[in-house]
Amino acid sequence: MFYWLMKYIVIGPLVKAIFRPWIVGRRNVPSEGAAILASNHLSVSDSIFLPLMIDRPMSFLAKSDYFTGKGLRGWATRMFMKATGQIPIDRTGGKASEASLNTGLQVLGRGDLLGIYPEGTRSPDGKLYRGRTGLARMALEAHVPVIPVVMVDTDVIMPIGRSIPRVGRVGVVIGEPLDFSRFAGMEGDRYILRSVTDEIMVALQRLGEQTYDDVYASTVKNRMPASPAP
Repeated sequence: MFYWLMKYIVIGPLVKAIFRPWIVGRRNVPSEGAAILASNHLSVSDSIFLPLMIDRPMSFLAKSDYFTGKGLRGWATRMFMKATGQIPIDRTGGKASEASLNTGLQVLGRGDLLGIYPEGTRSPDGKLYRGRTGLARMALEAHVPVIPVVMVDTDVIMPIGRSIPRVGRVGVVIGEPLDFSRFAGMEGDRYILRSVTDEIMVALQRLGEQTYDDVYASTVKNRMPASPAP
């Protein structure tokens, strides 16, 4: 009920009125049944506009820190995360990846939609980077299709480091579902997982025509010089 109120009564209409988001390929999201929506990741606002522009509820996996803040700001962040369907997970420690996998499988096991950013973090410069194989493992274990999604210009209105978005139009492009049933039972093969992941990234690159760099986005971020202190 809370998700529905935020999407259709409180937050959704206001965001649509201000940013006038557009969408192509909405019909590629199945009307029922589990599926993974694999999206490029340009901005924190991706997690606002993608759920807003599709008809079914969906969930994202988000780090638990967003749900534990103190004071008014912590409360507002927590409410925002819940309103956009995000689920807290612990990304620290050796078992963090397994926890993320199990949480995602629970969502898919209910027949729901799960949003994943295969790059693992926001692109630091607008390029599309190498995908993490956890997405492939989840898709094969849950026996669900993967739907490629491209977010357009969300980094223009809200680039990394900006807390208040600029007013501007953003878009969502949804591609046709990818079927990996031919790899059923092979989720333990790391070469298969890499092949599936790369196929998903190729589909994203073709759909959005982003420049692709076959390195992890986190690696690129770590190589960047630190911002000077104010």
